[in-house]
Amino acid sequence: MQLHTLGTSDLKISPILMGTWQAGKEMWVGIDDVQSTRAIQAAFEAGITTFDTAAAYGKGHSERILGAALAGVRTDVILATKVFANRLQFNQVIDSCHQSLKNLKTDYIDLYQIHWPAGAFGTRTVPIEETLAAMNELKEQAKIRAIGVSNFSCAQLEEAARYARIDSIQSPYSLFWRQIERDVMSYCRQNKVSILAYSPMAQGLLTGKFTHNHKFEKGDHRIKNRLFKPENFRRAQKALDGLRPIAEKNAASLGQLALAWVMSHAGTCAIAGARNADQVLQNARAADLVLSANDLARMDVIGRCVTNYLDENPVMWGF
Repeated sequence: MQLHTLGTSDLKISPILMGTWQAGKEMWVGIDDVQSTRAIQAAFEAGITTFDTAAAYGKGHSERILGAALAGVRTDVILATKVFANRLQFNQVIDSCHQSLKNLKTDYIDLYQIHWPAGAFGTRTVPIEETLAAMNELKEQAKIRAIGVSNFSCAQLEEAARYARIDSIQSPYSLFWRQIERDVMSYCRQNKVSILAYSPMAQGLLTGKFTHNHKFEKGDHRIKNRLFKPENFRRAQKALDGLRPIAEKNAASLGQLALAWVMSHAGTCAIAGARNADQVLQNARAADLVLSANDLARMDVIGRCVTNYLDENPVMWGF
């Protein structure tokens, strides 16, 4: 895979990152540690060199699985993790980073990110300058190599950039979820901030594997995903019918088509989760899929059949 520069840093990341929320098990069902480990290692073997996790994924379980799986190839991969919104005071950031270093079995984190802005989900409001002062200190100590944010609005991103060099933002972005196109995307292009798009396949909806009568098991957080609400789900199914001929023409799966669409946007990489090695290999093949201008334009129109009916709320879930 052709590597991309992360922001203005010296980090080179793969266009597809492996997301490991599911490896944490919490808020997912049917996840097996052995399969998670095999999936992570299969990703590396397929050319995916960048892996994203967070302290909040299973209370560090995802970090521990990831660290163990990649222990033998640490210098050949980029590890990204996050500090949650309830740990954004100066000393909390320092302590959380040290715990993540331990979990990941490493002495440095390539990309350290603020998972959600302070105040999210009822957490304490902490001035962004305090949080970033801690991250700047960690960077000076070479415990982290780059700083990123996640789930920030454009205004929040601009404010953060006053106190630290922000090299990336993680935002939900897919054919079915496109709020960042309003202002975040243009800001990032102007300021050389990489976009790491999470849920690029709309948590599986864009793969076409969910039928109208699908029922998620108890404990699966997708029950609360607003795209799976009946009215949005019906529109998504109609949109998928329009996407299938484009996928067939390109000898691609719907999921690969969705990933390729995200990666077609300048400065944007896709974070793709997988619960087993087979899913990883399917995702990796999307890096070689180049869509024509006509296909991209048609997909844009089809996607808006879903996004035009969504409200301004940038959070995908009704937690």
